Amino acid sequence: MLNMTWEFKLEPTAEQVSGIEDILDVCRNVWNFALRERKDWLDSRKSPVNACSIRQEFILPVDAPFPNYARQCKSLTAAKAAFPRLKTVNAQVLQQVIRKLEASWESWRLKRSGFPRFKKPNRMRSFSFPQMLKHCITPEGIKLPQLGLVKVRWSREIPDRFEVKQARIVRKASGYFVMLSLQADVAIPATMPHGHPVGIDVGLEYFLSTSDGEQVKRPRFFNELHRKLKLLQRRLKRKQQGSANWLKLQKRIGRVHQRIADTRKDWHFKLAHHLCDEAGMVFVEDLDFRIMAKGMLGKHMLDAGLGQFTNQVLPWVCVKRDVFYGKVEARGTSQECPDCRAEVRKDLSTRIHHCHNCGSIKPRDVAAAQVISARGQRVVEIACGVEAAGAEVTQSSWLAVKQEIFGATQGITTHIA
Repeated sequence: MLNMTWEFKLEPTAEQVSGIEDILDVCRNVWNFALRERKDWLDSRKSPVNACSIRQEFILPVDAPFPNYARQCKSLTAAKAAFPRLKTVNAQVLQQVIRKLEASWESWRLKRSGFPRFKKPNRMRSFSFPQMLKHCITPEGIKLPQLGLVKVRWSREIPDRFEVKQARIVRKASGYFVMLSLQADVAIPATMPHGHPVGIDVGLEYFLSTSDGEQVKRPRFFNELHRKLKLLQRRLKRKQQGSANWLKLQKRIGRVHQRIADTRKDWHFKLAHHLCDEAGMVFVEDLDFRIMAKGMLGKHMLDAGLGQFTNQVLPWVCVKRDVFYGKVEARGTSQECPDCRAEVRKDLSTRIHHCHNCGSIKPRDVAAAQVISARGQRVVEIACGVEAAGAEVTQSSWLAVKQEIFGATQGITTHIA
């Protein structure tokens, strides 16, 4: 199975906007009630059996079971008799809210994220329809349960072999969007190593440096709109919280942030396609950018979006362009000579690589990229048992399928060495 998620802009009517906002508000109430129920059960187990909390005590039966997903879905059905407003929303939509809360709760329990938060008004921004009709896509728009036919700005054509399995409505600063989960009954194998290898070293002085000697300057996405954002936030501070003007400024600030994010993602995709134009294999360092974002240069790390480019955009573009993508060990890539593999110690202030063993002199980031490329090729040769550079890929039926899915809909061609 091949699964993809495509995003399209919605153009709802005023009545449909009111319906979407009403569904979001009901979902927010269900989230808060379910979270409150779980938190009360947890707090009732905190105090010792022979003592009470100084602040408050939650009196629950000792044998009361934990309100998990199944029990809360069952109680949600019973609650519709006491709260008729719950009947106005599709039952599966409310169940998906509890399922999302269950995932957040488990993530907190496993110490992967923080404790789930209660949703203030306008903080619930999405809901999903887990089941869609077979012929819900029309040239005019998409047929959604409870909302009817909603106009969609089709930016690209959905291939015939794909089936719409799920739709998520998302409210952003610039309007409403639909995230369509598409599924096709095809199996596309992983891309085999072939063609010209390229190692990529990412950083802040240069966004990336390749093993071929190309260096790309880091664009300042946030700095370009920082003055406008600062002015709007200064105005927001003088407004009364919750007032109409306060909400208007919040929307303007949100649009500025979305413009920054959209500009960054567009630049990332264009750069990824540029790298795949001449490469058959792309190798990057296996880094944890979350730790790097907590340091002194965290603001610049988040502005550059190194994690988004390395872990999300570049792998996806490599899949579409039939380019092999691999990660290598990051330890010591800048302390090794790419020509003789001798250890050359240098701190961050040293930007030129100078090997006293072989006399190699080149930019530090380019040398690190060449080391990454060499490590990636060694891993591929060990795994495949063949010479990585210059290996060819045979034509097969799944290459034609990939061309139909990615090439015909987005105007790109697969790269075959």
